This record gives sequence, structure tokens and C-alpha cells, in this order.
Amino acid sequence: MLKARIITALFLVAAFLAVLFLLPPRLAGMTFALVAAMAAWEWAGLMQAPLRGRIAFGLLAFGLCLLFWTRPEDGFRLLWGLATLFWLGVAPLWLKWQWPTACATLGLVLILPAWAALVALHARSPVLLLAVMALVWVADIAAYFSGRAFGRHKLAPSISPGKTWEGVAGALIGVLVYGFAVAPLLPAVQNLDRFVLAGCLLIITALSIVGDLFESLAKRQAGVKDSSQLLPGHGGILDRIDSQLSTLPLVALGLHFLSA
Repeated sequence: MLKARIITALFLVAAFLAVLFLLPPRLAGMTFALVAAMAAWEWAGLMQAPLRGRIAFGLLAFGLCLLFWTRPEDGFRLLWGLATLFWLGVAPLWLKWQWPTACATLGLVLILPAWAALVALHARSPVLLLAVMALVWVADIAAYFSGRAFGRHKLAPSISPGKTWEGVAGALIGVLVYGFAVAPLLPAVQNLDRFVLAGCLLIITALSIVGDLFESLAKRQAGVKDSSQLLPGHGGILDRIDSQLSTLPLVALGLHFLSA
């Protein structure tokens, strides 16, 4: 299992960097759309859909990506706004009351805005997209190690028993350190007031945790450990991008208005 996990991780890193820095925006966007289609296929699996339904839902997500791409100026902002409203206003209540997640529309609300954010941020700067996605990875790593070292108080035991408030604190500190170190190197945010930057980093970190918990809730309700077995040793696509789903649309929307 460990060998498969390492090999898959190396392949994923190499493929991701190749897409980011070797492909032109159009081809990168198509690659992101294929990933969105696979994520939709997995979401349909969490809905207990048969194979035919899973394939149809994946194709629907891919087609909608292409449709919104025809009018990115309006379509992307609509998707990001919808996602931001959901993650900031609805998702916390969803987690609190643990409403059923087996809904096709919900899957599209989660996946399509993140795809649009990937396309827009990559077109703006592959380095910027990498830095934004790395923020979530830093939060995950910091939460893991601080939770293992100091974890005592459970964050959401009925959804994800391993997560603790101490892990959350570690994630917040890790992201603040990372964000202030990287921000001066990114033209899109280097002129932000430090208090505004700190507030943005804290909100993004909180949303990354909400995204992680939301996918955990969906898997728990579906009675599965992983969203699929597409990635040996790592589970599925949704398992790898759960926190990105909740953070990328907000970042894309914020940068859009910042540069307007």
C-alpha cells in the first residue's frame, strides 16, 4: 500500500506540474474539465447511482464546463458567486445538521465553480494557481502534525473523528506563515494590507476545513471510505481535491474583484 501511495503521488505531482507549466491555457482547461468529469463520476457513485448514471453525470459535468467556458466573463463569476454563498452560508449549516448529500445538483455546485477557478487562475498565472493550491496543502500538513502532537478536543467526531481543534489551530498558524512568506512574490496580492491578507488567509483556511469535512460527510452517508479507487493508495479524485473545491472559487472571485 505504501509503495502504491508513493508511486501514485509521484505520478500526480509530475502530471500536475506538466499541466500547469507545459500546456497552454486551452489544453490545461480541457484537462481540468476531464478531472471535473471524473470527480462528477465519483460524486454519482456516492449517490449510489448505477454505472450508467455515473458515466452520464460525468459527461454532464464535462459538457457544462464547456458551456460555461463559452461565456467565461459572466459564467465564471456566476459559478464563483454561487459557490461562495454555498460554502460560507450553507455548508456550515449542512455540516451541523448533517443533511443528506446525495443530490446531483449539489455535486455540480461543488465541482463546476472549482473547475472555473482552475481555468481562470491558470490563465492568470500558473505560479499563482500553484501557490493558492499549496496553501491548502500547507493547511492539511500543519493540521495533521499539530493534531497528532497536541490533539485532544474533537472538531466533528460524528463526521471525521480524527480531526481536532488543535489541528485547526496548527493549520491556521501554518497558513499564516506560508501566506506572508509567499505573498510578496505574487503580484496579484503583494500590495494587500497585511491585516486584510491575514483575514483572507484565515477565511480560506477555515473553508478548506469545511470542504474536507463536507466530503467526509458525503462518504460517511454513502458508507464508503474513499470516493473511488481511481488513485491507488490515495482513494479518488474527490479525496484529493475536497478542500480545493471550497477554497478555489472564493480565491478566484476575490482576485477578480481585486483586479477589476
